[in-house]
Amino acid sequence: MAPQAPANGGAGNGGTAAGGAAPSSANEAGRHGGRNSENNGVVAGGTTTAPPSVAANGNGKQRATRKRRLAVNPKDKYWTPIDEKEAAAAVEDGGEDGRRPLLFRTYRVKGILLHPYRLLTLLRLIAIILFFIWRIRHPHADGMWLWWISIGGDFWFGVTWLLNQVAKLNPIKRVPDLALLKQQFDDLPDGNSNLPRLDVFINTVDPINEPMIYTMNSILSILAVDYPVDRTATYLSDDGGSIIHYEGLLETANFAALWVPFCRKHCIEPRAPESYFAVKSRPYTGNAPDEFADDHRRMSREYDEFKMRLDALFTKIPERSDAHNAEAKEGAKATWMADGTQWPGTWFNPSENHKKGQHAGIVKVMLNHPGNEPQFGAPASSANPLDFSAVDVRLPILVYISREKSPDYDHQKKAGAMNVQLRVSALLTNAPFIINFDGDHYVNNSLAFRAAMCFMLDRRDGDNTAFVQFPQRFDDVDPTDRYCNHNRVFFDATLLGLNGIQGPSYVGTGCMFRRIAVCGIDPPRWRSDDFKIVDNANKFGNSMSFINSIPSAANQEWSMTSPPADEELIKEELDNVMKCAYEDGTEFGKEIGWVYNIATEDVVTGFRLHRTGWRSMYCRIEPDAFRGTAPINLTERLYQILRWSGGSLEMFFSHCPLLAGRRLNFMQRIAYTNMTAYPISSVFLVFYLLFPVIWIFRGEFYIQKPFPTYVLYLVIVIVMTELIGMVEIKWAGLTLLDWIRNEQFYIIGATAVYPLATLHIVLKLVLRGKGVSFKLTAKQAISTVNEKYAEMYIVQWAPLMIPTIVRPYILFILFVIAFVVVAAVVVAIHAARTGSVRFHFRHSGGASFPTSWGF
Repeated sequence: MAPQAPANGGAGNGGTAAGGAAPSSANEAGRHGGRNSENNGVVAGGTTTAPPSVAANGNGKQRATRKRRLAVNPKDKYWTPIDEKEAAAAVEDGGEDGRRPLLFRTYRVKGILLHPYRLLTLLRLIAIILFFIWRIRHPHADGMWLWWISIGGDFWFGVTWLLNQVAKLNPIKRVPDLALLKQQFDDLPDGNSNLPRLDVFINTVDPINEPMIYTMNSILSILAVDYPVDRTATYLSDDGGSIIHYEGLLETANFAALWVPFCRKHCIEPRAPESYFAVKSRPYTGNAPDEFADDHRRMSREYDEFKMRLDALFTKIPERSDAHNAEAKEGAKATWMADGTQWPGTWFNPSENHKKGQHAGIVKVMLNHPGNEPQFGAPASSANPLDFSAVDVRLPILVYISREKSPDYDHQKKAGAMNVQLRVSALLTNAPFIINFDGDHYVNNSLAFRAAMCFMLDRRDGDNTAFVQFPQRFDDVDPTDRYCNHNRVFFDATLLGLNGIQGPSYVGTGCMFRRIAVCGIDPPRWRSDDFKIVDNANKFGNSMSFINSIPSAANQEWSMTSPPADEELIKEELDNVMKCAYEDGTEFGKEIGWVYNIATEDVVTGFRLHRTGWRSMYCRIEPDAFRGTAPINLTERLYQILRWSGGSLEMFFSHCPLLAGRRLNFMQRIAYTNMTAYPISSVFLVFYLLFPVIWIFRGEFYIQKPFPTYVLYLVIVIVMTELIGMVEIKWAGLTLLDWIRNEQFYIIGATAVYPLATLHIVLKLVLRGKGVSFKLTAKQAISTVNEKYAEMYIVQWAPLMIPTIVRPYILFILFVIAFVVVAAVVVAIHAARTGSVRFHFRHSGGASFPTSWGF
């Protein structure tokens, strides 16, 4: 959910605005991108893991070994390994020393780009310093008060450019070694896997603004992921308490019994059916080509019928409820479940204790633990048209959650829902690792979970790694990415720079966590000799079952058991940890779980983990690990940026990175400062845009004198900015269009959104009001190919657009008016002096008129 790239986080950025450094930036556009379906493996850092040649069973096992081959990815040709000696020594160990293997390789930018990049940064810094010295020594301008404003603005832009640039001087890329992970954790004599258990969190709230088909596709892709089936559990948090989501999940669990074995049998990528069937042709990589065509047609029909069943729920459930209510003949119009009981969540016709913001907590286990032994399916028959006799048909655990809601409590939106998931999952499966998704994101690369585990289990710094962040990629973005949804400058340049410090920031979806880190436990490198996992039980609440689960979560090897959700004792505990009042007097939302009372809960939560000494890793693989759905139009995109920019500025004042403790790396502190303070740049930018108006009416301008020297400095700084940007897009694997869109959308955000976000936060600080509120970003519904970008091109009016759209026209109109006024004044003065007015014409020579005629 979510960030906040700094306001001047562009490719090399900085620019110059009136005399120092004009904002050129990785627009906050934050986080918040195609599909390479020809390769089912992972490509990164020049290493490719070839796709499996046969179907994997539920444990990620395969009947043939994956082969590794070297490839030269254009994005990686400027990178070189820096851990060759360490990797060679690890191979010589042969694992006999009992240490874990090196599960990823580390790369840095080659000197041919890195050294010029750093040199240009240094030269530009020197140029900016000399520029400021010259300006201070020559305080000459038409209007000195304007000159002082421009000095303050240029100083701010120069500082923010430096803050952004120094964080990218040591970009690091880490590439997971999936073959070695498989060798160390999967290829065991007993045929089982020792990979750690993993809980997957999915969040949704509205089946309309977040179309349910996206959420169910996300779940299907997770159930089919290439990870030990007995070591994963998926939790869907429905924060709206909607029976539509509940029964849709039941339909999804039934459809998964066909879809998941189909994916395993034919090595399907991606494993979200909507995305898979959208591509008409792709190379076959499975082991049953003779059966694929028939199986594909059958699954396509089954999926169409599945979507029809999902759509029918919107009419089926009300009809069922009307029938039950007609029999009851009295009382509120309840919403009824298929088993003849009333739905405990939100009703179609809301009533007391059954409406959004007021209903009981719900936990339903849809799919139980599948057991530890493979279960092969049935051969083809009239009843089973698909032959799954050689495929493990087990499905992972699947759980539906809707927390208790009450109008007397602030439920803290997504952060509150995530913390409830944290407690519920601890009581049911308590996996040591967690990965979270927004409801519109799906697994695009089935090896993604394994890739993240390479960082968590590596012996060098794995135990001190709190989270692994993947970049956000999106479907249905127009080819030119006109709204900068991919935000590649942030994800492919800025985060690689942070990867070389303490690690990337947490930016919402597609992030794997270590559970004990989220629970507020210190990292191993900062623990004292007498350290206790739980030093103060009170801060975790009154559930002893939850408290006792925390030390167990630190153990990466204990086996998962079936969730005992039907036992009366565990039901009571689950009800307890889902209650609104559970967190009263605890540290949830502060030092435990996801942070509260801020719009950008993701960045603040990641900052809290870094502040306590944990580090993070950045994982960019190909094909993309996860993909999602971008905002449907410019209006939604602007509201999204408003939330991010306002939340970032709010974080700067409430969790100031400059005042963080000694465990936060100094350069990480600098990076967080830039990521949170960037909206302030808009204040000075607005002044610069108003200066021409002041010049027109007052004849005063802020331009430094002597003018030729001023222009020379500007040209030097701008040219160096562009050179830095060109080098950056080379090592980051970006295109010139990526950089242009980044700069373009920064200007849109800085003129339309950032000023409002800044004003909002100022009023909040002065009046002690609420911060920027959360607004669910509407997503485009599934559309045909002809309508793919239709909604994206529609501009729905919003007040946020006024400054950007109106300002250029106002300046033009004011210029014309000023010209007319000045001309009239000149004519009047001339008339007063000569007693007549003379108009000159090119051909006739002109004419004179006495002032008595009225001129």
